Amino acid sequence: MTLTAETLADRSATPRAADTNARILRARFRRLYGDHPDCEVILARIEASLSRHRAGRSADLLALDAEIQAQPRARSASGQSVYTFYVDRFATDLAGLAARADYLEALGVRWLHPLPLLRPRPGDSDGGFAVQDYRQIDPRLGDMDGLEALTTAMRGRGIGVILDVVCNHTAREHAWAQAARAGDPRYRDYYITVEDPDDVARWETDLIDVFPDTAPGSFTPDAEMGGHVWTTFYPFQWDLNYANPAVFAEMLDVLLYLTGKGVQGFRLDSAPFLWKRPGTSCRNQPEVYWIVEAWRAALSIVAPSVVLIAEAIEGLEDVLPFFGGEAPGCDLAYSNGVMTALWGALADGEAAIATKLIAAAAARPDGANWLNYVRCHDDLIWNALAAYAPPEDLARWSRFYDGQGGSFANGRAFQTAAGGVPSTNGMAASLVGLEDDPTPDGLAAKRLILLYAIIHGLDGWPLIYMGDEIGLMNDEAYADDPLRAVDGRWLHRPTMDWNRAQLGRAQGSVGQGLFGAMRHLGDAARWLNDLGIAGRAIPVPAGEPAVLSFAREAGTRRFLLLANMSDRSVPVTVPQGYAEARDVLGMADDDDGTRLAPYAVRWLVTP
Repeated sequence: MTLTAETLADRSATPRAADTNARILRARFRRLYGDHPDCEVILARIEASLSRHRAGRSADLLALDAEIQAQPRARSASGQSVYTFYVDRFATDLAGLAARADYLEALGVRWLHPLPLLRPRPGDSDGGFAVQDYRQIDPRLGDMDGLEALTTAMRGRGIGVILDVVCNHTAREHAWAQAARAGDPRYRDYYITVEDPDDVARWETDLIDVFPDTAPGSFTPDAEMGGHVWTTFYPFQWDLNYANPAVFAEMLDVLLYLTGKGVQGFRLDSAPFLWKRPGTSCRNQPEVYWIVEAWRAALSIVAPSVVLIAEAIEGLEDVLPFFGGEAPGCDLAYSNGVMTALWGALADGEAAIATKLIAAAAARPDGANWLNYVRCHDDLIWNALAAYAPPEDLARWSRFYDGQGGSFANGRAFQTAAGGVPSTNGMAASLVGLEDDPTPDGLAAKRLILLYAIIHGLDGWPLIYMGDEIGLMNDEAYADDPLRAVDGRWLHRPTMDWNRAQLGRAQGSVGQGLFGAMRHLGDAARWLNDLGIAGRAIPVPAGEPAVLSFAREAGTRRFLLLANMSDRSVPVTVPQGYAEARDVLGMADDDDGTRLAPYAVRWLVTP
């Protein structure tokens, strides 16, 4: 079946939009695969799949599509709080997660992002990022009916569900890999096997190890495959061959299948690695962006309410194209540079590096936005700031969060590629020193609230990492579990402490203070939209090195954030034009507009 406006238009996809997206999909697909002998056959198969999935979309999802299409800027509106977690660490399984909906609603969550929950390989699965079956749920967590029930229940509360889709690689136990090992030529071309060891060595010359200590190199010998299989991450994670159009089609069909289960967003895991080219690092090749644009167009035909998030922990110049070039790409991307820079600024007690990265992040296109965060399930990668800070700064920050040199932090150094500085592991509460200062009004709690107040004030969606809202600290017990002990990132992947979560809301506790602050920040960030605050965060001079200051001035009112990154009271100069502005956040400790207390934050909004 050929895609036309008539075959795809209905209550939620306008004829013009459907036709435009169909043209984009065809153009990107042919740009990628026009020289492949199966190009047109597979394109026709994709078009038939889109029509089939569109026809099968439920009435309530079609209504959601229509609602989003009627508000074209809904995806890029700021303040849509995202909560991210491992299901088994948070609530045991999907049924338990649904039972915690009141807690999530009380926190003010608008989006749930469970980390990988599709069926992983047995044993070590890199935290679920080695997928054995994209169409099944990890049996420890539930099944697809349970996922659909969860998405339906959460949608009724105004909460969307975002899933991780590990699009770069599968587990070697995946049915495709098993068929390839058995000699099926169709599936052997789903992966990349290099037969000559000299060719492997030539590829490796330009590649950068992701896990140089625990999984050095990017190839793994496999006798059944007759050579070395490309494995960017761990030996049990086989990179897919996106030079084969059938792989593109397979992954698109996975996305379409999951949208039918009510999934409203996808985090495209390891997206920069999708295309391999000799003589390069095999990251962020032009074809990667074309693939994302093609997926976006296809999803916009079937499920226009679905959001795409680029997980690209790369330099800004490589992240920006994920938002799209000649056509739309991802709706959001992780603002990794700003996140890392905020930790650097906190270590120094000076705002310079954060100011520099916030200014750079303003290069995002209209209609797209940043996913702003303080911590996530991965390590803090200082090397990501190499284009913005000298090596001695990176090394100093790395040492600081490893607890060296009188630091307040209780983090742990992690592995790094040759020539870089060690990354950092640790929960946010531990990195700000809550173990040594566990009081609700202490400097550690103020540091954590400071960081979250900044990301809620930036343009974009703020992300809360599970446990930060109650000050959950490092999980030292990970080292006693053989399946987790080999990966230091499990230090900051603890089990939710529900006793602390309940007690945390007891009056006067540090958990109560943090939970209340997170809820207040989410409400305040959404209120900024109602007040007419819009536009990118643009740094403005503050007259004091410790003060981070940025404005958002594209709306009907102007907004100015002032944040003291230091542990001392500092003078602050309010720029001209904000003399009559009032603090709508109300979280600063002092009432003197000429100074900021240690780690204090103000959100000033003009009348």
